[in-house]
Amino acid sequence: MTTATLQPDNQALAERGWAALPPSYRIPEVAPTLAEARLYCKRLAESHYENFHVASWFLPAALRPHFHAIYAYCRISDDLGDEVGDPAQSLALLEIWGRELDACYEGRARHPVFVALAETIRARSIPKEPFADLLRAFRQDQTVTRYATKRDVLDYCRYSANPVGRLVLYACGEADDEKFRLSDATCTALQLANFWQDVRRDYAKGRVYLPQDDMRCYGVPEETIAGGSATPEFRELLRHEVAFARGLFEEGLALPGMVDRELALDLELFSRGGLGILRAIERQDYDVLSSRPTLSRGAKLALALRAVAGKAFPFLGPGMRPKGKAA
Repeated sequence: MTTATLQPDNQALAERGWAALPPSYRIPEVAPTLAEARLYCKRLAESHYENFHVASWFLPAALRPHFHAIYAYCRISDDLGDEVGDPAQSLALLEIWGRELDACYEGRARHPVFVALAETIRARSIPKEPFADLLRAFRQDQTVTRYATKRDVLDYCRYSANPVGRLVLYACGEADDEKFRLSDATCTALQLANFWQDVRRDYAKGRVYLPQDDMRCYGVPEETIAGGSATPEFRELLRHEVAFARGLFEEGLALPGMVDRELALDLELFSRGGLGILRAIERQDYDVLSSRPTLSRGAKLALALRAVAGKAFPFLGPGMRPKGKAA
């Protein structure tokens, strides 16, 4: 799929959009080999995401290329939506990317991500739906900037976050309805934790993920976010949202005990990282406007060491299922 097959207006928008992104994101005229495509995805994953190195330590070597391909798809999809700076250009690029996804499932992949992903899809029997759902969320980001209710926010998370967890379960051979349910709870909680961590940053991009009805209920106008000063009302609003997210994390904590140990370590690492963000918000007394709450280097190291200990000493882990055993 090239920009030449788009309508002229969309073709021009797409060309301007590609110019705002790394040249390597463009779709080549000739498809790379599988080895070249996997190297592309590995480099993208390990250069863009500092925690990918830690997480990948606990994965079987045979699964790493699949995770590299899935991560690369998610990374570029997100950048097409969030790093271009123009909604119309992003929508044109996401149309191209969606057609490349279709081509991937039809055996016509050309972009390195989709060449690598095609083998992952074949080997792990992954349906198109979770990949397509992510693109739906990125398209929605271009046109929807406010959410009337918490139900609307959760519906957005269904497409923006939950597919990632489902892709992980497919890649690890752990796909079933109950695991999907628990994974959805964890992924939605992670998305919410990131939203509440980044209220000010998202507002600068023109987006407010705090439900509008909750803001009204707690007496928090948008001017409070714009002013960057956390009022007592704002802190109470964030207390409420943090408590809801924590409940979802707690619901999903059963998942590591249902999967193989290597995956369980990753799942626990990310869940505890998300809970750590919520604790960081609490330590700032719910003031996420004057400074962005983050995990300290020491907290990140503690999470990594805990996961390392769980791999070296399985009896220290959270009731994880031994590799190869039935749940």
